[in-house]
Amino acid sequence: MIAPPATDADVPRFVTELGLPGLIDLHVHFMPDSVHRKVWEFFDRSAREYGREWPIHYRLPADERLEILRGLNVAAFAPLVYPHKPGMAAWLNEWVLDFAARTPGAVPTATFFPEPGVTDYVAEAIAAGARCVKAHVHVGRYDPRAALLDPVWGLLAEAGVPVVVHCGHSPVPGEFTGLDIFAEVLARHPRLLAVLAHAGSPEYDRALELVARYPRVHLDTTMVGIPFDWGNSRLPADWPARLVDVADRVVLGTDFPNIPYAYAVQLAAIAGWAAADDRLGVPFLRAVLHDTPGRLLALGEHAAETS
Repeated sequence: MIAPPATDADVPRFVTELGLPGLIDLHVHFMPDSVHRKVWEFFDRSAREYGREWPIHYRLPADERLEILRGLNVAAFAPLVYPHKPGMAAWLNEWVLDFAARTPGAVPTATFFPEPGVTDYVAEAIAAGARCVKAHVHVGRYDPRAALLDPVWGLLAEAGVPVVVHCGHSPVPGEFTGLDIFAEVLARHPRLLAVLAHAGSPEYDRALELVARYPRVHLDTTMVGIPFDWGNSRLPADWPARLVDVADRVVLGTDFPNIPYAYAVQLAAIAGWAAADDRLGVPFLRAVLHDTPGRLLALGEHAAETS
């Protein structure tokens, strides 16, 4: 096995030894400065909100964060945005589509909220090139089964656009969090290309059940298996063995820049799973860190279209 990266400075060595042209991160956050400041202010209150401190490791201006991603050999990433109230999503979609158009490596994304007109503005974002969508049930505090969202899920399923869904209870349970609730959405839209953010933490067993039942459901690695307790998120002891049968449906996600530790920590955790089971190994790492997220984001197709 290739040695995991010990520090961020060691990540390029790790990527090179894996024979990858770069990392593809499906779960990164870039937002308008005013919104991102509000997000960080929320994390400043995390001791009250979540019961523990949450120091933002990459609390830097956007241009410096982009330089860090480049230094980490992140070749492509999905800059995810999300609203916490009505009237935000369409504006965020306009902002992030513009951000992606002027930022090398950024893949166009979109988001939504259960409100009048939601299907129209999601359709417009997809027509404008959005190749990944974020649904934040936890922050938005909305019911993903809402009637207003049913045509949105159907639209995304038909378009084959991946939707990164934070529907798990971590870091603290919400009114509409829990995989049993989102399972009702999947039952209505079984072709939905859903990526369970944080691997559904802390309901890892239930997440794996949904992956087994629905062939288009994936897991992202965001904050999974890292040495930071963020909400009863301890992995099952047999986690690596249980990934063997779904190895092609696990994708790199990190939550950069809002994480309370270095980027290399997440990569080291994933490398640890690969090393723990001979059936995973380097092929698993190449798939998780590049091939599978690249497939979901249609990077090969997009390169062919623009060449």
